[in-house]
Amino acid sequence: MSSFITSPEVAEAIATGKPVVALESTIISHGLPRPRNFEAAKEFEQILRAKGVIPATIAILDGVPRIGLDEDGINRIANEDLAKASVRDIPILAARKESGATTVAATAHLASLAGIRVFATGGLGGVHRGAIETFDESADLSTLAVTPITVVSAGVKSVLDIPATLERLETLSVPVIGYKTNEFPAFWLTRSGYTLDWSLDSAEAVARAMKAQDELGHGQGMVVANPIPVEKQWDPKEHDRVLAIAFEAAKKAGVTGKAVTPFLLGFIVEESKGRSLEVNLDLARNNVSVAADIAKAWAEIK
Repeated sequence: MSSFITSPEVAEAIATGKPVVALESTIISHGLPRPRNFEAAKEFEQILRAKGVIPATIAILDGVPRIGLDEDGINRIANEDLAKASVRDIPILAARKESGATTVAATAHLASLAGIRVFATGGLGGVHRGAIETFDESADLSTLAVTPITVVSAGVKSVLDIPATLERLETLSVPVIGYKTNEFPAFWLTRSGYTLDWSLDSAEAVARAMKAQDELGHGQGMVVANPIPVEKQWDPKEHDRVLAIAFEAAKKAGVTGKAVTPFLLGFIVEESKGRSLEVNLDLARNNVSVAADIAKAWAEIK
């Protein structure tokens, strides 16, 4: 008996070699307000379908990992108060028959188990500022070190330690490829100031790199760093102003450790009057669209 359930549509697509893209559920349950989150979940899937790609939104419902959700499943992740589930949480939720929204790490893990090779998210988790003292580092990084999946991401949130994250990915031998750029994006911003070693200019080129990685016996994932278009990014000066206020607010409130990032992100949405949220949605749409192109190229090259 399988430890997860793949929807009939996704299972058929995988079996017949059709393009499939995995989507996480944490961005829906924890990253967006209701009812915008339900609308966004449906929109992300529709972007894929419009390009001839099958969406596989992933979550854990009543203890069972689900690869591909129906209308009721999407409604549940949008409207129920679910646990935030990383890889280590999956067996506990399964044993307790409880539900959880999957993080990048958990989504990558489950998608790979199901045979899905392309995954679209908003931003990758990374090394947190001050990690030298807190050891706070996202499980997204260590999971990608052992999971053969290609993740399309707008870099990592600028509240994280970007250079440390890039160093960690290098140590873990996870390729980071700029998509039509030589610079790592900073989530809300197109540019971070950190240069990448490699850049590819097409979905077909990414698919060829994936194929070469398989043939050379690598077991790691691959990060496709896809910047939000300049005209849709958050104004850099406003971004810097709000971030500075957010960090100062966290310091004054005495917030430390793992509570820092959720505090900062919540504060930033409020201080920016929702602007950061709109940029978040734009970059997620952009990532889903690029992931669709890569999945189609991957289906053809296979």
